[in-house]
Amino acid sequence: MGDQKKIRVLIVDDSAIVRKIFTHELSKYPDIEVVGTAPDPYIARDKIVKLKPDVITLDIEMPRMDGLTFLKKLMKYYPVPTIVVSSLTQKNSRMALDALEAGAVEVMAKPGGSYSVGDMSVQLAEKIRAASRIRMFPSQLPRKDKKEGDNLKVTSFALGKTTHKVIAIGASTGGTEAIKTVLTQLPPTTPGIVIVQHMPPKFTTSFAERLNDLCQIEVREAKDGDAVVPGLALIAPGNFHMVLKRSGARYYVEIKDGPMVCYQRPSVDVLFFSVARYAGSNAVGVLMTGMGKDGAQGLLAMKQAGARTIAQDEESCVVFGMPKEAIKLGAADYVVPLPKIPETIFKLLSEDENQERSIQNSQDIRRI
Repeated sequence: MGDQKKIRVLIVDDSAIVRKIFTHELSKYPDIEVVGTAPDPYIARDKIVKLKPDVITLDIEMPRMDGLTFLKKLMKYYPVPTIVVSSLTQKNSRMALDALEAGAVEVMAKPGGSYSVGDMSVQLAEKIRAASRIRMFPSQLPRKDKKEGDNLKVTSFALGKTTHKVIAIGASTGGTEAIKTVLTQLPPTTPGIVIVQHMPPKFTTSFAERLNDLCQIEVREAKDGDAVVPGLALIAPGNFHMVLKRSGARYYVEIKDGPMVCYQRPSVDVLFFSVARYAGSNAVGVLMTGMGKDGAQGLLAMKQAGARTIAQDEESCVVFGMPKEAIKLGAADYVVPLPKIPETIFKLLSEDENQERSIQNSQDIRRI
């Protein structure tokens, strides 16, 4: 075990204090080695060539060349798994989303306020381990990005505007792009959607706003008491758990504090367990790319409550952690590649609708 290869990390940040804290915190982990630090992208470029790090942590606000411009060059010519570490501002959160679209594998907040160095240390180490296992390829042409005809396949399903169905989605590393792929294909008649994507506060706000611009459905960051209705996707706010509740025939969400679950807040498990309890067989659960095992037990609970369940397949995952754990538990009815997930959701919803219709018809016949 002593000869196990360490994960080589380069820290790129213009703050000497941040470079010092990250180096000190990461040195506590025997499997991680900080091989160097850089105060700006030009010095970072030379050190990447010389030190060949396995993972880079990158600040996006830096002098001489901003982190986003540097990242785009890096992904084109010398792709290295990169974790964007940013302070919690609205501007930075939008830039961080640009960075994820440009090829960064993960985004996290710098310690500050309620977010302690201790919390950051554990999460950063976990993210570095996950990032080190990602296969990187030079970035391709920019993705298509507007409300396009990607949804032709799913809109072909003649689905009524069902108010009693709920779609629950969970994701982590690689999830921002995966969720975008799914949501941009959904028509306005889609049942209400509840989503947990592991992200810091403010970042979830920008993420929801960006998706709302791209999708046919409405997407917004959830607020306590928001109704879950057709044509609307609610994203759990960073640093808060989101649970589904039911009042009569009406579904709504509760936003709450509470301990981290699987090192996460919001946690996919917390959401999925509540969906299992309050929606049961009226739900479809989807667990997508991400490190760790958050959501695996929750997806199993949903399946046991009668929900239909989907896990993303290994080939299309950035990190095959969460779906893998769910599949191992037997929690997934279907294991499908990312592009097929919207189609599969609608297939399951239309099957349920047909089944309900036939039950209703048989009940009507008995009354004659």
